[in-house]
Amino acid sequence: MSSTADSTTVRPPLISGNQTFSTITQRISEIVEIEVQKTPKAWFIAFGISSSLAGGMGLMIAYLLWEGTGIWGLNQPAGWGWAIVNFVFWVGIGHAGTLISAILFLFRQKWRTSINRFAEAMTIFAVICAGMFPGIHVGRAWVAYWMFPLPNQMDIWPNFRSPLLWDVFAVSTYFTVSCLFWYVGLIPDLATLRDRAKSGIRKVLLGIAALGWRGSNRQWSNYEKAYLILAGLATPLVLSVHTVVSFDFAVGIVPGWHTTIFPPYFVAGAIFSGFAMVMTLAVIARWIYKLEDFITMRHLENMNKIMLLTGMLVGYAYACEFFISWYGGNPYEQSIFINRATGPYAWAYWTMVSCNVLSPQIFWFKKCRTSIPVMFVVSILINIGMWFERFVITVTSLSQDYLPSSWGYYIPTVYDVGIFIGSFGLFLTLFLLFLRFLPMIAIAEVKGVIPEADPHHYDH
Repeated sequence: MSSTADSTTVRPPLISGNQTFSTITQRISEIVEIEVQKTPKAWFIAFGISSSLAGGMGLMIAYLLWEGTGIWGLNQPAGWGWAIVNFVFWVGIGHAGTLISAILFLFRQKWRTSINRFAEAMTIFAVICAGMFPGIHVGRAWVAYWMFPLPNQMDIWPNFRSPLLWDVFAVSTYFTVSCLFWYVGLIPDLATLRDRAKSGIRKVLLGIAALGWRGSNRQWSNYEKAYLILAGLATPLVLSVHTVVSFDFAVGIVPGWHTTIFPPYFVAGAIFSGFAMVMTLAVIARWIYKLEDFITMRHLENMNKIMLLTGMLVGYAYACEFFISWYGGNPYEQSIFINRATGPYAWAYWTMVSCNVLSPQIFWFKKCRTSIPVMFVVSILINIGMWFERFVITVTSLSQDYLPSSWGYYIPTVYDVGIFIGSFGLFLTLFLLFLRFLPMIAIAEVKGVIPEADPHHYDH
């Protein structure tokens, strides 16, 4: 009876296929070694499409700077449109990378090792996309540096009481720490690629990037200390960044925004959407590069469980918003939430609820949690729903504020849509370059979770 019970509780291995140190190094390194494996045609096709979208976005932004924000669908009273919606959306996408790398590292969750590297890269690229939107939304983008605490030519300092300025501090700090965290984790793998490089130029470039790494005991000790410190710095940023972003709304007196639930609500939603994007990219990369032995079903199932949890938290926040508006007795708050569910933007609200609350419930069933097509489709639905969540929060509250005489209906223009699609092109262009030239899986960390890493392994 005991042997049967033990066999049923054994979890599947994190790394399958009887991998050894040498096979892990060979399998992951050869993906980015141009001398060993030529760049596949599919990569060039994807890169061409994504870079074309990014280039189109660049042309639209150039025209925007020439003509002004009037080419967008902004109107009175909806002075915030897709630009702010996209900003909040992309900042949220970037949260999963730091959570997987920092928080799960501090909790010694070894299942993070195969997905943390490209999740960290995804964080950096998503923050780049996010930071672009406030810069072009300010109207006079050539003075966007006024958002930083620098005296401008009129000797005026920024308003430190403005949450928009807090965004500058929070997002820039998050971006800096994420870059350092990502780069420090890359150093041992860059040294591995340096030692395997055959061309002189590649060896020199990788040698410079590896910072003289030789894998000595002292270097590993300093590396682990630095990695731990950066993980400790990044962990509170996961909570603080989207909390500060939520203050853009929560400190306002606009109906539907002025509520204390926004900080935890935004953080849960950010982790929710971030894990969904990691899932989408992981499934595609796993299939294209045949990495089923490294990104196993155990990794994917754990991510699905986190999406189920955060999806329920987001659904709870939706219900709390309605309860607070009713219990508070504010007729303006009650009106805006009823309007969200039954008014002109009801189609967006129920799309949000369907994608974010209903679709993850399928992960209660193990058969669905371990089905690649199901998890891929649900991850895409979640990202669609989370974009609509930011749209509903931003546009519905602004379109119908305190004065019915100023109510309007926000309709995006081709430039709103084009710049948003182009941001996906920029994100995918950066991600494809990362896949081609840097290891998408942390070689050194994956080696630490296989049985061979146990110092007593050969004794058994």
